Amino acid sequence: MAGIPLYFVDLQDDLDDFGFEDYGPDCESMRISAFLDIPGQDNLTPLARLEKYAFSDNIFNRQIIARGLLDVLRDFSSNEEDFLTVMEIVVRLSEDAEPTVRTELMEQIPQITIFLQESRSHFPRAFSEYLMPILVRYLTDPNNQVRKATQESLLILLEQDLIDQNDLENKVCPVLLELSAPENDDEYKVEAVNIICKMISMLGRQTVEQMLLPRFCDLCSDAKLFQVRKVCAANFGEVCNAVGQEATEKFLIPKFLELCSDSAWGMRKVCAECFMAVSYMTSSEVRRTKLSPLFINLISDPCRWVRQTAFQSLGPFISTFANPSSAGLYVKEDGTLSIRPPQEAVLPGVTIGTSSSPESHGTARPSQGDPGCYSGSDQPDGVSMPSAAESVVGVPASMGLGEDTIRHGRKSHGSSAPGEGRAADVYNSFLYWRSPLPDISEELELLPVEPHRESELNARPGPVCSSYMASREIEMAIQSLQGHMDDPNVQAQVQVLSAALRAAELDSIGQEEGLGVQERSPTDNKSPSENKTEFPPSVVSSPESEPTEPVPPPQQEIAEDPSSPIKCEEEEEDEDSHEQEKPKLQDVVPQPLLDQYLSMTDPVRAQMVDTEITKHCAYSLPGVALTLGRQNWHCLKDTYETLAADVQWKVRRTLAFSIHELAVILGDQLTAADLVPIFNGFLKDLDEVRIGVLKHLYDFLKLLHADMRREYLYQLQEFLTTDNNRNWRFRYELAEQLILILELYNPRDVYDYLRSIAMTLCSDKVSEVRWISYKLIVEILKKFFANGETEMGINFINELVVQFRHSSKWVGRQAFAFICQAVVQEECIPAEQFVIHLLPSLLSLASDPVPNVRVLLAKALKQTLLEKAYFTSLGNPHVDAVEKTVQAMQLDKDQDVRFFSAAEPKRPLSSTPLEQSVD
Repeated sequence: MAGIPLYFVDLQDDLDDFGFEDYGPDCESMRISAFLDIPGQDNLTPLARLEKYAFSDNIFNRQIIARGLLDVLRDFSSNEEDFLTVMEIVVRLSEDAEPTVRTELMEQIPQITIFLQESRSHFPRAFSEYLMPILVRYLTDPNNQVRKATQESLLILLEQDLIDQNDLENKVCPVLLELSAPENDDEYKVEAVNIICKMISMLGRQTVEQMLLPRFCDLCSDAKLFQVRKVCAANFGEVCNAVGQEATEKFLIPKFLELCSDSAWGMRKVCAECFMAVSYMTSSEVRRTKLSPLFINLISDPCRWVRQTAFQSLGPFISTFANPSSAGLYVKEDGTLSIRPPQEAVLPGVTIGTSSSPESHGTARPSQGDPGCYSGSDQPDGVSMPSAAESVVGVPASMGLGEDTIRHGRKSHGSSAPGEGRAADVYNSFLYWRSPLPDISEELELLPVEPHRESELNARPGPVCSSYMASREIEMAIQSLQGHMDDPNVQAQVQVLSAALRAAELDSIGQEEGLGVQERSPTDNKSPSENKTEFPPSVVSSPESEPTEPVPPPQQEIAEDPSSPIKCEEEEEDEDSHEQEKPKLQDVVPQPLLDQYLSMTDPVRAQMVDTEITKHCAYSLPGVALTLGRQNWHCLKDTYETLAADVQWKVRRTLAFSIHELAVILGDQLTAADLVPIFNGFLKDLDEVRIGVLKHLYDFLKLLHADMRREYLYQLQEFLTTDNNRNWRFRYELAEQLILILELYNPRDVYDYLRSIAMTLCSDKVSEVRWISYKLIVEILKKFFANGETEMGINFINELVVQFRHSSKWVGRQAFAFICQAVVQEECIPAEQFVIHLLPSLLSLASDPVPNVRVLLAKALKQTLLEKAYFTSLGNPHVDAVEKTVQAMQLDKDQDVRFFSAAEPKRPLSSTPLEQSVD
């Protein structure tokens, strides 16, 4: 590098010899090859002079020729013979022994190629015959700088699609395959891998699969060089996207499994970074059975940096499990969430049972967490209790129940269930993948049921009925079905009831804890104390419903057993604890992945993995919620509340910026129950958090019911107060949001609450805030008159006249002129009301002592008012007043006022040339 100044001095001296004393690095307007046009003492033609300096002994002369080749080609492109001569000189120059000359030449190749592409009709094969061989040869150049310049030029040509597909397949790809061969030099191999990985995304799928994909798979298993495998891993997602799902699962996934198990932690870290891109190009089966266990291994990696990257990619990876048909939402092309039309509601065991095809089971399955799956009125006739299968959903696998029950249930309906063989799916969706159980209402009628208990069971809504069968009653139900064992469906139900009986027996002896669902008898043959001892009541409900209190025993029975009240209190505590410890199960993503995601809020993770792990959790939570769907919101609710109360304001800020998207995902009911309290907390948080809520205030409020939305009218005033008064952008954002929020409220609410906020913003110290607030004023006026509230509009106009027209500050009077101009331009109020209430005050500004006010008045009159049809109609008495004011302002002492008064009205952009010519 020390010799560069001397090079420049010598080069400057050479240029001085040609008469270019002023040439320097900053002189970009001069043609570098202009010296070819200057007649010298050699009496040579420009073409001969070009050849002389291209092969001069002076290195800098050859550099100048290489740098100015584009200008040379343009000069000689008019003559085909001269042009071909120049191209031959280029080829000879490419063989220069000086690396700097070859580098200069290669840096000009993209520009020369573009020029040849524009002149393709004259020189169709110039690039392929002359420049392409140079490009290919330089890929193997011994000089590193030349190779780097060649690689950059090659990528530029590929991005702009300037290389013919035939040249790529027959000239470029063979060289890259040769450079990346196992026996080749390591430095060449790494460079070739870089080019191959970047080329794959630019070539056709067929070319990639035939020529580059096999070599890429071999390079992924290169045991000699770590850098080669790392480059392959870093570009793995792009390669998968280029070859498609079929080739990805067949060739690339096995290699990806190897890379994720590499001995070098840097390799595993790179794999964790591209995991989402790889998962996106695989089927749900591969994603669930192969990639999910692999990702769990990365999360549990012994290296902290791998674990940190894996947790950062966990949320995006979970989002690849999203299914729009089950979530009820989809992402539009512009990136916004949209709600799909709701499918027709289905009842478990009724509608699903009408078809045994996989499609009917896959598209119409309800979720166990969906509130109000069916209410008491929606139950099938004659059924006053849930089926046994419904009452075992959600039982933990540790109870020894789920596995056996699933096995029996799967046998009952053969291979008609989709997703067979996936334990996670079968476990969590057992209720929805089986054939419907037969109606046993006739057998149940034989069992004595208390009238008041039966009415409660029928009237209680919820996805799972809250009544339970005791062990004796389950046995009776099994015995009543013994006569129908020839029916396979009855056999399946007997198996399920047997499993429920085992679960009740396990619960009665207290061997397992955390049972989320218990069976209780619809009859009450035993004493209350016996029932309570064997079956502590716990309520199974949706995440949104409140726990149902147990029915108190009759007063006379309590008197017989003094210990009953104490036991009732203990049962209530157990009920609450069971409700809190209810397993957060779902069937959308593998449960271990969700468990790891939920653990990101654990303080231990922050110490052992990453101090900002909660921020990554908050950032990806909307995507995870979209994947799980609103029916599984109970799995994320506690985590979201924990993040909303995090001590780091960056975490709360992240949630604040995305709470409106989460509200779209959850729907109005869950939003009102779970998000509104958190939203209210964000409103009172730091300005860094409040700005996230404020930027999407309209998007959130429009999702609420009118009554709940109206409560925020009282809190909008609080946005005017900030921690730092210099934070004017906060108030600017408030004004922008208020313009949108106007449509959510009626005119009376706007007049009582939003009007005062708008007037306050109009008096802000920052001009940007004031100007956007003037637009808010105009929108408020439009709101009043569009809804027929003329009296409110007139009162507001009078308030504007008092505050702005008669303001002691010229800024206020200038604002009045701007508001009047905007009112006329937007046609917010009827012209008759404008000329009565605003026009006289507006014209009176012609005598304002401040020129800035008169300038804006001139613009308003000349460019806006006089363009409206109302003010150009004949016989209008107000036209004379306006024209007289304009004529008076044309004689104003201020030059700018005279200019804008005399100027032609500004033509609207929508006017056609015909209209302009008519004018």
